[in-house]
Amino acid sequence: MSTSRLATLATLGLLLMTAVWGSTFVMIKDVIARMPVADFLAVRFAVAAVAMLALFPRHVWRLGRIGIMRGLVLGTIYGVGQLLQTWGLALISPSVSGFTTGMYVVFTPILAALLFRQHVRARVWGATLLATLGLGLLSLHGFSVGAGVWLTLASAVMYALHIVVLGRWARSDDAFGLSAMQMVAIALVCGLATVPHGGPMLPPDSAAWLAVLYMALIAGAGAMLLQTWAQSHLPATRAAIVMTTEPVFAAAFAVAFGTDVLGWRMLVGGGLVLAAMYLVELAPRRKMVTALPAEAVHHEV
Repeated sequence: MSTSRLATLATLGLLLMTAVWGSTFVMIKDVIARMPVADFLAVRFAVAAVAMLALFPRHVWRLGRIGIMRGLVLGTIYGVGQLLQTWGLALISPSVSGFTTGMYVVFTPILAALLFRQHVRARVWGATLLATLGLGLLSLHGFSVGAGVWLTLASAVMYALHIVVLGRWARSDDAFGLSAMQMVAIALVCGLATVPHGGPMLPPDSAAWLAVLYMALIAGAGAMLLQTWAQSHLPATRAAIVMTTEPVFAAAFAVAFGTDVLGWRMLVGGGLVLAAMYLVELAPRRKMVTALPAEAVHHEV
C-alpha cells in the first residue's frame, strides 16, 4: 500500500478514535458521580491492560527490553495526564477543563520543535490557531485562573508530550505490544493514586460496570491501539490537529442524547476545527494530486 493511502487510513483511524472518545462524555459524567475519579480510572485501565496482555503476549515479548521501556514511559506520561486532568476537573467547570485540555494542539508543535528539532510549517501553525479558536468556542463559557486551570494545563502538556514521543517511537509492527505496555503503565499510575484511601473502589452497579467495560476495551485499549498504529504513519503535529475533532464529536453526541442544544458556538467552533483539519491534512493532498501528471493521478485515485 502506498504511503499516501496509509496516511489516509491513519487519519480516518484517528477520526474514528476521537468519535469513540466523544461518545464517552455522557457515560463518564454518570460514573464519576458515583465513584471517585482515580478509582474509576484505575479500574478502567486495569481492565484494559489485562485484556491487552491476554490478547497480545507475543507482541509484548517481541518488543524487547527497549520497546517495553518505551511503552512504560509513554503510558506513564499518559497516565499522569489523565490524573492531572481529572484532578483539575474537580476544581473548575467542565467547559473550562475542555478548552484547557484541548490546548495540547498548541503544545504539540512547540514540543516537537523543541525536543526533536522538527520543522513546523507555517500552514500547521495556522491550523493550530484555527483549532484553538474552534476549541474555545466549543468549550469555553467563562475562564478563571486557579489551581484547577494550572493542573489541567499541565495535563495538556503531558498529552502533547505523549503525542510527540509516540510519533517518534511508534512503528506499525510494534503497535500491539506498545499499546499493551502503555495500558499497563497507565493502570499502575492510576492505581497508585488510589493508595492513600486504601485502593480502588469497584463500580457500584451493573450499569457502571458496563460503562467501565466500554471505556476500558473500546475507548481505552482499542483507542490506544488505533492511535499507536496511526501515529506510526502520521507526523505528530498532524495527528494533534486531527484529534481536535474530539469536542466536535462530543458536542454531536450531546445533541443526539438531548443533553445539549445546537447553537452558533457549536456550529462555528466545529467549523473552525474542520477547517484546521482541511488546512493541514486535505489541502496539501489536493495540491499534490493536481500537480501530478495524468497517469500518476490515475494511479493515486
